[in-house]
Amino acid sequence: MAAWAADADAAAHVIVDALDDELVIEGDDGHHLARVRRLRAAEAVTAADGNGAWRLYVVTDVSGRRLHLEARGSIEREPELQPQLTVAFALTKGAKPEQVVRQLTELGVDRMIPLQTRRAVVRWDEARASVAVARLAGVARAAAMQCRRARVPPVDAITPLEQVAAHRGLVVADRAGEPNAALPAASPAGWLLVVGPEGGFAEDERALVAGAPRLGVGPHVLRAETAAVAAAALLVAARRPA
Repeated sequence: MAAWAADADAAAHVIVDALDDELVIEGDDGHHLARVRRLRAAEAVTAADGNGAWRLYVVTDVSGRRLHLEARGSIEREPELQPQLTVAFALTKGAKPEQVVRQLTELGVDRMIPLQTRRAVVRWDEARASVAVARLAGVARAAAMQCRRARVPPVDAITPLEQVAAHRGLVVADRAGEPNAALPAASPAGWLLVVGPEGGFAEDERALVAGAPRLGVGPHVLRAETAAVAAAALLVAARRPA
């Protein structure tokens, strides 16, 4: 059996609550698999619990928006990549945070933190912030199914830079930074990559992260959403299975 769900010979991938011997997939996931992907009986599907465990199934019945699956293999566990990688990215307008979450999930990032900074254009009250984070968590789940990850990376609540800067393993994306090969070894807690807004950090914010190593993302001025994905990709390339 393949170690990675993405290596399995399956027509689709779905996130479920538990990897029981028999599963019923309905609701939005059932609609997607039955009506959009048009899965039929006897086709193989992988299912994961979102925490690293996954299993191979076969479709035994399709009825409307509901699919019945039966296990065809034992429960496997996807390898963990080390160092752990968390990305804290500055909030931007419109659907750009969703784009960042989607692409970071596809890259294999372990956790994401929407970052509130002085120069961020987006300002949400508590109620809107809660709805926005829930929406981003849904984007991460959908992206994990699309790229066939067994783990769905959590999306933290919107967090001010002051709190993030206190974490160990801080790395700051910076035009004038070093190539990833020149970065010091990750701490036991892994890397926490910080990506600021397009206007840069305010002076007091720069002081908060002054001692952190800088990761170079090229000589050009990048959009915040581009910088987050580009910098994360550099660190992802340096990770290996535990």
